[in-house]
Amino acid sequence: MGFGGRIGDTLRVPGRGVRRAVAVLTVLVLAGGVGSAVSLTAPTLVSDLGLTGAPAALEPTEPVPALGPLAATAPPPTTAGLEAALGPAVEEMPGRFTGTVLDPVTGEVLWASDADRALVPGSTAKILTAAAALLTLNPTDGFVTRVVAGAEPGSVVLVGGGDPTLTALPEGEDGTYPGAARLAELAAEVQQAMPGPIDTVVVDTSRYDGPTSAPGWDPADVGAGFVAPIVPLMLDGGRADPTLQDGPRTTEPAAEAGRALARLLGADDVEEGTAAPDAQRLGSVTSAPFSELVEHVMRTSDNVLAEALAREVAIARGGQPTFAGAAEQTLAALTQAGFDPSGAVLVDGSGLSTDDEVPARVLGTLLTAAATPAEGDRDTDFLRPLVTGLPVAGGDGTLDDRFGAGAPSSPGRGLVRAKTGTLTNVSSLAGLVTDADGRLLVFAFMSNGASPATVRPRLDALAAELSGCGCT
Repeated sequence: MGFGGRIGDTLRVPGRGVRRAVAVLTVLVLAGGVGSAVSLTAPTLVSDLGLTGAPAALEPTEPVPALGPLAATAPPPTTAGLEAALGPAVEEMPGRFTGTVLDPVTGEVLWASDADRALVPGSTAKILTAAAALLTLNPTDGFVTRVVAGAEPGSVVLVGGGDPTLTALPEGEDGTYPGAARLAELAAEVQQAMPGPIDTVVVDTSRYDGPTSAPGWDPADVGAGFVAPIVPLMLDGGRADPTLQDGPRTTEPAAEAGRALARLLGADDVEEGTAAPDAQRLGSVTSAPFSELVEHVMRTSDNVLAEALAREVAIARGGQPTFAGAAEQTLAALTQAGFDPSGAVLVDGSGLSTDDEVPARVLGTLLTAAATPAEGDRDTDFLRPLVTGLPVAGGDGTLDDRFGAGAPSSPGRGLVRAKTGTLTNVSSLAGLVTDADGRLLVFAFMSNGASPATVRPRLDALAAELSGCGCT
């Protein structure tokens, strides 16, 4: 039985009603009674388009599908076959290793190596955060940033709604985030609703509580561009250059957002404060849908956005909007949905912390649920962004510079899709691959205690080995 039949009605948070649709299907198609993955085929090239003379008459031809499901009859690999393929490399893997391979059609664990052992996951911890977000939040909703009237004449309050993708870039220029709401649009709404002079912008960050950095974070990560202080109001993830995924970040993102709005409104003063509960709304803007933002997190491993999604999970479930509260509610959402996150310890939502611990079993189980074929009214299609957002080996996201030509992992180039995780002496890789027999497989590999420079190529080679494995 696939995961869709076992999870059942416990997936939904009480009170948020039934929601079925997630509009996300990209390179991966996982649907239908026996649905699996898809393969890509190059379109046939037309040798003569008649460009040098009179236009040639082109007869209509039967369309050739570029995407299609894997054969339902593809045999799954055996445990013995997988052990023969993976075992020798695992034996030589430096550091402490944990791994698993599963069949998403049946939910069966096909191979495991100490899969219950919890290790520091790095950014593969985002799989837990992303799954909890999809289980908790309406996928078509997004973060909302508001401006309301202030308590004093000529003042407005910029109320942080948790959206780190809000951008100060003008229309026609894009940063790193998809479909970002624009501060200029918000300012225009405010000026229309309040045509008189505005002299003060009050910044309200009361949506979140507690510290702005998590236990186990390296303080240098802000300057290095990997994360910003986590507050519910910022522009472009706190980046100095909105077009760089990893670049220097501000140490005061909320204040800078307030100053940017003040410039647009012609205000001179920026203060900290809190909006009155009944304050008149002057304008609001909404981010891209949560389902798209989850895909972005999976593809780019954006730490700030992952933390924002984790806070929204905590708020939606009635928990505390802190690092601890978000971690607690992330695991609670997974448990409520019928998953077993035992052994997992989270202190943040991004996996930047060296205090996080996750077993490979948990990563594999979540990805298997996202990749399992649709099963009627109890399917798990709303988890699809977990897999449609996975980077393609050698193609995009955090795998764009891996699985290179000539490397031992090169056979997996374009075939492996996986979430990466890297910290000092921490390497992990968890995702999907289709084996040589056409069977879709889920894998999760993790190593602690050895340099990523040594381990990452070996994890890539393990995944590539699966792509070439019949292993029956």
